[in-house]
Amino acid sequence: MASRTEMDEDSDNNKGSMWVLDQKLDQPMDEEAGRLRNMYREKKFSALLLLRLAFQSLGVVYGDLGTSPLYVFYNTFPSGEVKDPEDVVGALSLIIYSLTLIPLLKYVFVVCRANDNGQGGTFALYSLLCRHAKIKTIPNQHRTDEQLTTYSRSTFHEHSFAAKTKRWLEKYAFRKNALLILVLVGTCMVIGDGILTPAISVLSSVGGIKVVQPGMNNGVVVLVAVIILIGLFSMQHYGTDRVGWLFAPIVLLWFLVIGGIGIFNIWKYDSSVLKAFSPLHIFYYFKRRGKEGWVSLGGIMLSITGTEALFADLAHFPVSAIQIAFTMVVFPCLLLAYSGQAAYIMDNKTHVHDAFYLSIPESIYWPVFLIATAAAIVASQATISATFSIIKQALALGCFPRVKVVHTSKKFLGQIYVPDINWILMILCIAVTAGFKNQSQIGNAYGTAVVIVMLVTTFLMILIMLLVWHCHWILVLIFTVLSLVVEFTYFSAVIVKVNQGGWVPLVIAAAFLLIMYVWHYGTVKRYQFEMHSKVSMAWILGLGPSLGLVRVPGVGLVYTELASGVPHIFSHFITNLPATHSVVVFVCVKYLPVYTVREEERFLVKRIGPKNFHMFRCVARYGYKDLHKKDDDFENKLFDCLFLFVRLESMMEGGSDSDEYSLYGQQTHQSGDGPIGNSSSSNIDPTMSSVDSIVPVRSPLHGHSTVGSSGRASAQTEIDELEFLKSCRDAGVVHILGNTVVRARRDSKFYRKIAIDYIYAFLRKICRENSVIFNIPHESLLNVGQVFFV
Repeated sequence: MASRTEMDEDSDNNKGSMWVLDQKLDQPMDEEAGRLRNMYREKKFSALLLLRLAFQSLGVVYGDLGTSPLYVFYNTFPSGEVKDPEDVVGALSLIIYSLTLIPLLKYVFVVCRANDNGQGGTFALYSLLCRHAKIKTIPNQHRTDEQLTTYSRSTFHEHSFAAKTKRWLEKYAFRKNALLILVLVGTCMVIGDGILTPAISVLSSVGGIKVVQPGMNNGVVVLVAVIILIGLFSMQHYGTDRVGWLFAPIVLLWFLVIGGIGIFNIWKYDSSVLKAFSPLHIFYYFKRRGKEGWVSLGGIMLSITGTEALFADLAHFPVSAIQIAFTMVVFPCLLLAYSGQAAYIMDNKTHVHDAFYLSIPESIYWPVFLIATAAAIVASQATISATFSIIKQALALGCFPRVKVVHTSKKFLGQIYVPDINWILMILCIAVTAGFKNQSQIGNAYGTAVVIVMLVTTFLMILIMLLVWHCHWILVLIFTVLSLVVEFTYFSAVIVKVNQGGWVPLVIAAAFLLIMYVWHYGTVKRYQFEMHSKVSMAWILGLGPSLGLVRVPGVGLVYTELASGVPHIFSHFITNLPATHSVVVFVCVKYLPVYTVREEERFLVKRIGPKNFHMFRCVARYGYKDLHKKDDDFENKLFDCLFLFVRLESMMEGGSDSDEYSLYGQQTHQSGDGPIGNSSSSNIDPTMSSVDSIVPVRSPLHGHSTVGSSGRASAQTEIDELEFLKSCRDAGVVHILGNTVVRARRDSKFYRKIAIDYIYAFLRKICRENSVIFNIPHESLLNVGQVFFV
């Protein structure tokens, strides 16, 4: 028997061999858990490069947060007048400490550390949790998925608090569903941000026209804002790659301008506002104003809007660059801007509504107006892009109907455009702008959406700190108390304004939540039906090599959601048709809770049954950020990996042949010693068919394989099968798709009938067909229909 040392040496020299790949499956997960915990954190950046990345991050990450000074004081004092100057100091003190506690301490230094290899947002947090606990509602993962480079996770002691939390989450399906709903709520509120941010940012910036022309009708301002919004959404299909280089200079100039104006106003009007840095003025503010001060928190909360977008737009920058940009530019400039406005209001108590524009020196008014409008457009663009990104993540995890996703940049896969969602956002955004016509009610709606996203993030972060970071429960408690005290206080203030505009994000979120949850529910039920109705291998083997039918030349690609077993549509197909193809490949495309799957790790190839059956399975694995396009390139890669599998398999001298295994999952012991006999038993997953053999195939485009043969017989067999496969491919490839219709049973409750028979059926009708998404030529498509009841 080969020694462990000899095996390790062979591992270094024969990276592409079947045996080494099988040995890789046997490695303990302790080693895998320590690999690439976070690719972005492990990268080393020079100081100069970090500064450049920090500069670029301004345009992508901080546009939304930077435009808040346009409308905060307007919404804090909606009456338009301040009676007591000390109220301004108290409000400024609240703004200062809100910016310090939430964006600075919570998000920039804590939450941003919880990214999924650089990806942020609620779905990124959810994917981290799915890797550390079995909470994914679609159980299509396989043990080999855990060996992906990007599937890094940590381990913990069985009796630790983290292990107890994990078991508590996994114990009941209700808890998994509750966590999913929490994530979907956060996602829907981010979509609401994508509607409200352009509305309030553009309307607030364009409102500067009325400062110069006080007699101008408000309808003109709304019309100009609507025209800008139409132009903004109409340009989305071009992507941000072409004009993205302008974003960072515009936002940097914006921050420097508002910071400079703030310094000027403090010097010119009233420098006593700087006493607001004492938190005692928060106490005095609430003592003096009482309930009125508490209600005003809804306006003050707008000073931290954009913080949730900061985390969602994290993708292309290291955390250290985000931190440098915030601490060196964003934070000090915002503090100066708000302090300057407060100083101006102290001296001009009736100018609260237009405090930002009225505080600008006349000589630079129009340049600042143009910069403000440009900054508002950049802020809107960042939020819209984040909305597209989160829709794609929801689509990948089976939580959103199939929609068209267009990648607008070859350099940055994160830059995408979703046409259907774009026009829905535009219509809703224009409706909000034209319907409310003022910043106050839009501000109420905006605040409601933002604070709910923050609460969702806090609850997810509690689980992240326990399951992923293994923090001591005292640290978790401190984080939880500090976050929830601030956020629930703000939530209590914005929720009372539901009838003053706060209902808008709730209605939008409820509509999207209904769509997403019903679609996910239907997807889960369809997958469960596939699992429960899959065909036993005993039945397949009983049919013989010809499957009891005529085997016609060609390759049949049977698309299925199952990563194991023979799908029901195949038995339905061969029961109703007298022939099937000479080669049958079951193709499963699945998304994993990782941000990406490397190209060389994408495909898993398996043989089903004995060699003379010519049946295979290919599982294509993607992350939620991957470009998934079923085109000729995908088909070519599939066949390349299939051919490589046959070559590697011949090295095993029948080691992957199903004759090794009995029909009941018991391994037949091989005579003789060697690595095959030692490694094959651990390659069989109990959830898989007993005659499936698993071989992860390294893509020939990204790796080299050492192909050999133990004898002339196996070499000749390999050549014969390769020629047979190539001739079948030349004869034609047919794509067989299942067209499953879901119906509610007669005895189902009325709400299930409404969800399945009406909502889910409607969504299935209007969403894109699988054949369109898979880019299958019409002449090569074969649909197999079936109906099942839930």
